[in-house]
Formats: sequence, structure tokens, C-alpha cells
Amino acid sequence: MVNCCGLVSEKNEPVPLKSISVELQVRDHVASVSSRLQYVNEEERPLEAVFVFPLPADAAVCHFSAKIGEQEIVAEVQDRQSYDDAVSSGQQAFLLEESEESSDVFKLSVGCLSPGQNASITIVYVIELSVQADDALRFCLPAVLNPRYKPAASAAGVPEVSSASVIPYTLSLSVDVRSSDRISRLESSCPLDPLEFLDAQHTHATDVELFLYYENSHQPSAVVEAGASAAQSGSLMGDPALMISLYPEFPADVMSSLASQGEFVFVVDRSGSMDCKMHHGNDAQMRIESARDTLLLLLKSLPMGCYFNIYGFGSHFESFFPQSVVYNEDTMDEALKRVKSMNADMGGTEILQPLKHIYSQPCYPDHPRQLFIFTDGEVWNTKEVLDLVKSHVYSHRCFSFGIGEGASTALITGMAREGSGHAQFITGTDRMQPKVMQSLKFALQPAVDNISVNWTVPEGVTVDTLSPPINALFQGQRALIYAQIKGQSSEKTEGAVTVKYRLKDQPVTNQLQFTLKPTEDTGNGSSQCDATSLCSTVFSVFLARMAPQLAFCSAMPMASPMARVSPKRLGSSGSGIECDAVSFEEAAQPQKDPLLQLISLQKAAGCWELNASLAAVFGKTEVEVTSRKAAQVDGSVWATVLALIWLHAYKLDQQVEWQFVAMKAASWIRSQKPNGLSQCVCDGNVLLGCQVTEDTLGI
Repeated sequence: MVNCCGLVSEKNEPVPLKSISVELQVRDHVASVSSRLQYVNEEERPLEAVFVFPLPADAAVCHFSAKIGEQEIVAEVQDRQSYDDAVSSGQQAFLLEESEESSDVFKLSVGCLSPGQNASITIVYVIELSVQADDALRFCLPAVLNPRYKPAASAAGVPEVSSASVIPYTLSLSVDVRSSDRISRLESSCPLDPLEFLDAQHTHATDVELFLYYENSHQPSAVVEAGASAAQSGSLMGDPALMISLYPEFPADVMSSLASQGEFVFVVDRSGSMDCKMHHGNDAQMRIESARDTLLLLLKSLPMGCYFNIYGFGSHFESFFPQSVVYNEDTMDEALKRVKSMNADMGGTEILQPLKHIYSQPCYPDHPRQLFIFTDGEVWNTKEVLDLVKSHVYSHRCFSFGIGEGASTALITGMAREGSGHAQFITGTDRMQPKVMQSLKFALQPAVDNISVNWTVPEGVTVDTLSPPINALFQGQRALIYAQIKGQSSEKTEGAVTVKYRLKDQPVTNQLQFTLKPTEDTGNGSSQCDATSLCSTVFSVFLARMAPQLAFCSAMPMASPMARVSPKRLGSSGSGIECDAVSFEEAAQPQKDPLLQLISLQKAAGCWELNASLAAVFGKTEVEVTSRKAAQVDGSVWATVLALIWLHAYKLDQQVEWQFVAMKAASWIRSQKPNGLSQCVCDGNVLLGCQVTEDTLGI
């Protein structure tokens, strides 16, 4: 059965849509969306109608009403029994609940719609506009506002048609933008009339564009919204609200370097299903085996001095260390030994508890937390997991990896989205390692840290910061800080906020002025919604981020999440082939990937030791590789140069996997200041039968 959006009957057949009117009001980085949809029952029988609509994940509904005939009902919070009693007594009633299929699709039972009767649905919600790669702010209308109607086939056997043109409805969309920054341009994918600015400062415009560009998108801004006139002074909605935007710009030279600091936490699914093959080919690895190989590569690629830990989870969870430890030779070796024994033997897929444990651990100053999550299944409490990740967005970054065809897309993409990270799916014959290393590159890019916000206000006035502290911001990530102004000053009408942060050891300071007495359309860094508006834009968005259930329930009759059925939990059927570093002289072990063999031998500092195991990777004996070394060259330097030459000569097509290993090696060689390095590279080329220069090696 096709899942329809909009007003549908109990048989999931759409009720004809006649018109849509959408009003979008943008205030700097947030938007209020008011939508009115007109329907009519063209059937000759009554319909038990249900309104189905998708909402963006960060949206907060602040008004919902439905008008059938001359009767209008505005939604409010009541229990399910009240709805059942009203319907059974023949009264009009509405019930809103979260969809079983998806946490961001909601269903409203509208009740009975008589033949020929009209229904008018009005929904208002607020949302933070997402930032695009080109710094644009993007707004997208939900699919329900552009539906496709599929009429039932006629009795004469006319074929069913699926075409938007079948519905003779009209669409009216207006966009009103007010900002503290000059509007550079507005764009949309549909043809538009020339943009009309409503004031000389280019800070107020009306049009139907869906992509908004500000001239100074990276400049912090302060927006003040007056309290609701009907609310009591001193209450949450009665006092002015303040929103600070912080969207740091990362210079190109900064982005070309990689950070040496950070806390890296790797969370690996060890449920029974991880003992399945990656794909159906004869040479397919077990999923847990591929995960072990990936952990080896990750552990060898981490920078010295960072912090790290590894978690395994199933029906329960365990961690390698009680808390993250400093990365050095000893801790790396201990972790690698434990990786060897990691099997798919922990039962089901319960990810919420390990995440709670990780988030309960304090962050290390100057070491932004980077979370890497690997799983092949889905969980029954996806929404709860995503809400948890989202509530810690300013203290970490989340990178997620779905292994195999059964991985939950809602879970994998949702964790990355809410954690401002990156999602990857490993399906078919995909190799896990290159995708994971691509995400590690993102994680190692510099971050804005040491973020502080300080308020300067006159006596009698206080500012309460409502948002949680922001520990770090990454490239392309924007933070909106919400606060509330309390009290009054008889003399001064302005306050100031000082925002400080550090980007790659360089301090940055911004000071912004804001009004303490906002009035309608104050401009110059402050704005106010219409006093008769249905909701406070700033506070509704804040509530959506901090407590989405609270913000939603405050406007709706019912918002009870439906439990998702947990997938069948498979028992462990063995550990598969061990994927850790083994001695190459042990002929009884299966042949390993030469690249992983080489990487497994590297030390945490970045060097290799000159021994038989390394020589075996090159297809040489220890005597052959040792005899070519000049007397004045240290054995580890010689071994490390050989390893770099081999990587560039024979594994260049897999460079994304070993690039950090090579960077550590080149950095270590430079720190040794070896004599005769040029001769060392030349002899290494002769030994391995290739030609690579010092520049190519990065040394």
C-alpha cells in the first residue's frame, strides 16, 4: 500500500486537495511556517479522515487547528480516552500521534467528514534553517504541501492515473525575511519574479525564494524578540528572548592542515549478526573481522598525544579502558591485543546505554570529542538515541557507519545529522577501511574551541543563558545560543555580549550590542514577531532543540511515540578469522593483506623497526633489507623510509587508507634529522625496484 500524505481516508486514499496557502517568516537563522490546506470530500459517503504530515526533525509545532464546515477545533493536550469518548458520541474530535513508520511523520485523526463537506487544516511550526556548503540558509517545504493525488479507478474500468495535474488546486507561497545582516540574494529552483526589497538597507524582503544568502554569513549576530504581550512578565514567554548566531569561518590554510588533538571514541556493534559475511561473494570477510581490520587501521592512524577508547556493545556493553586514555605506544599495544579478541558474541543491539555512558564522561580540555559508531542493524528506540546524540551536539561530533544491507538508515543518517558528523554505508563489495578513513580525515580537521559567552548589562538586568555550553564547532557547523533577558533598567537601553573562541591557537573576539527594550521591527540587530503571532519564534525553536517532546506536546492533543519492533537477535556462531597483527613467520595463519601487515608493524610514534616481519612484507629476507642500509643511518629510519617507498610504489590506489600512517612516518623521520637521507631513499628505491623521491614521501 502506498503511504499518502495530506488528508486521507481510512483506506489510505487521499481526499481531494483544493488549495494551499503557506506563509514563511524568516528572522535571521530561524523561520516560522504557517500552512493552511483546504480539502473537500467528493465521495457520496462520509469519510473517517486522517491528516498525515511530515515535519523536519528540528521543527516545533506551536499551533494546529482543523475546521470542518462551520466548526473549528484548536488542538490541546488531552488523553486518548477523551478522543474516543468524543467520537463515540458523534462529536468532532482530533487525535495527533507519532507515526509508527517514522519519528518525523505524524498522524492526526480528524474524525468524520460528511459528503461534500470542506475541511481546512492549519498548522504552524518553527525551525532553525540549515546551513549549506555555500553558506546559504535552506528552507524546504514538507512533501505534504506539494502532494500528488491518485483518484480511484472508475466503474467503467478507466486506468488509475498518478498526476499532480489531476487536482485543480492552487498554491500560494509568500516569504518574508527580516535580518540583522544585509540580504545578499534569495534563490529557488522555480522561476521567480525580480526580488523586491522593502527597505533601503536591504534587510527586509518578500518573495517565494527558498535559499537565503546573507552578505556577512560568518559574522556573529544578536537578535532580540519581545516577550508575548499576553504572558506574565517574568515568565518563560513573558520576558524578551535573545538569540546569538556563531558560524566561524575556517581559512583555507587552516583547513589544509590536520589537528593533533582530540578524543576519539570507537563504538563497535558486537551483536550476533556481526558474524555474518559482508557480502555473498566467496572472498567475503565476516563483518566483525572487517571491523577488527578497521580498528587496526584507525589505531595506527591516530596522532600522538590524543585520547582514545573503544567500546563494544550488544545486549550489554564494555569498554577497553574505564575512560579515554592518552594515545602512546603502551596504550596502543594494549588496545590492539584486545581488538584481537573482539567477537560477535554480545547478543542483541542495544546502543543507548553505551552512548549514555560515553556522554557521562567529562570531555578533555582542548581535545574535541569525536565519536565513531559501527553497527549492522537497527534499534527499537531510534528516536531516543537521536535525541540523546542531539542533546550533546556541542560537546562532540558523531560519525556513523552502517554495515551491510540491514543497517537502519534512520539510525545511521540520524546520528550523523544530529551529531554534526558524517554517515557512511558499507554495502555489497564495499570495503570498510577507505570510507572510515575518509571520515577520520574530517574528524582531524581543526575545530573552534575555548568558546566563551559573556554578558554586559546594566544594573537591574540579568541574562540567563538557556543553551548548554558549546565545547567545539567544526567546519560548516553553526551554533545558535538562546538566552532570556530578565529585569529592567530605567536608564540604559542596550546590553552587550562578548563571544570569544580559538581557531588553531589564534584567539578571536567579537562584541555585539543588543537592545534591552525590543519593539516591533526594531532592526539593527534585533527583531520582534508580530504581537499577535501564535508563538515565540526564538523560544519555540529553543524548546524544539532542548526538549522536542515538550515543545510538541504543548500544542498537540497527544504525542506518544510508537515502539519500533526490535529486529531478531541472533546468537554468536563464532569469531571468524582473527584480523590483528600476527608474526609473518607463522605459516599456519592465513595469508594477510600486505597493506594491513605493514600498518600493523608501525609504532605509535610513526616509525617501523628493521626486522624479518617488515622484510616479509617486501618479499625480502631480513639480511637483504639490512645489507643495503648505510652504516651512518639508524635502522628505524631506514625501515621507515622503506615502508614509505613501498606504500607510494605499490599501494598508491589505496592512499586514502594509509595517508595518516604515512604522515606520521614522514613527521617522525623529519624529527630524527638523519644523515644521508637522500642516499637512504636512493638505496631503498633500488632495493624495492621502484623510483620515489623525498618530495613524494613528504620528507
